[in-house]
Amino acid sequence: MDGFLSQGEHVVGVDIGGTKLMAVVYDHKFKVKGRNKRKSKSSKGEPTEERLTRTIQEALDEAHVDTIRGIGVGSPGPLDPRTGVIIDTPNLAWKNFPLAQYLKKTFKVPVVVDNDVNVGTYGEYRFGEVSDCESVLGVFPGTGIGAGIIIDRKVFYGFSGAAGEIGHMTLEVDGPYCGCGKRGCLEGLASRVAIAANVAALAARGDAPFILATCGTDLSAIRSGALADAVKAGEKMVEGVIRKAAYYVGVATGNAINILSPEAVVLGGGLVESMPELYLEEVKRGIKEHAMPFLRKNVRIVTAKLGDDAVVLGAACMIAERLGEFE
Repeated sequence: MDGFLSQGEHVVGVDIGGTKLMAVVYDHKFKVKGRNKRKSKSSKGEPTEERLTRTIQEALDEAHVDTIRGIGVGSPGPLDPRTGVIIDTPNLAWKNFPLAQYLKKTFKVPVVVDNDVNVGTYGEYRFGEVSDCESVLGVFPGTGIGAGIIIDRKVFYGFSGAAGEIGHMTLEVDGPYCGCGKRGCLEGLASRVAIAANVAALAARGDAPFILATCGTDLSAIRSGALADAVKAGEKMVEGVIRKAAYYVGVATGNAINILSPEAVVLGGGLVESMPELYLEEVKRGIKEHAMPFLRKNVRIVTAKLGDDAVVLGAACMIAERLGEFE
């Protein structure tokens, strides 16, 4: 994937997460030249934006690159992709923070900031298994559940700029409360947090001894890897909880297929990476039962291939493509 940059030019892709910051320097062919990664939060109280600046600079130092054309960033929302303002990210202590402006002033280059799920979906679309498609739906279950939408080879933002909140599709009108305050959202039923809460209850009553021994009943300890290990250890009730959650994701994805009619669906995130076969099986079942046959026909359902690099690659490609807008 080249053509946006000339030989000798470089861009930086940045992934801002609740737990990690990562910056990668790419050349004109999107080959990695330098990489740096650190925890998002500092034990010494260093502001996130200062840690981000150091992360980018150290990636540039490793790449032995002094001049870059631009920086692309994938960040948790809510944010405004048109202005690059982070509206509210409690985990990073940013509220109405002008991230694009801050990085532009610091590094003296154009900056694009977008939602991390949009950027991850775009990375998979550009460099993953579905690069030959014109319309792609990316669904990423994790602590929350987000979606990215590619239509006519472009990210679809909608009127608000925040299209893709599949995690807040209502699946059970009287279902459990979601973090957004509504009841019965996909996120409240099928996120890793929802899975962990159900699995912790199993552990507390003795129905998940592996989880109880390795994680206790602490929701923050019951992460994707631990859940996958529990399934491998033969904990059928834990597997049942995960399968039900993945099926809910399939139901929501099937509904989205009915509306968007994409060529392909890409499933990513920690839960999918840890248990790809199990997860894909249940999502496909949910889609088969809830998407209209004509609309789901020939739709490719695949797992993400880029792992941790989806966001940085997508962000780097976004800024490379949009450099002309800043000239």
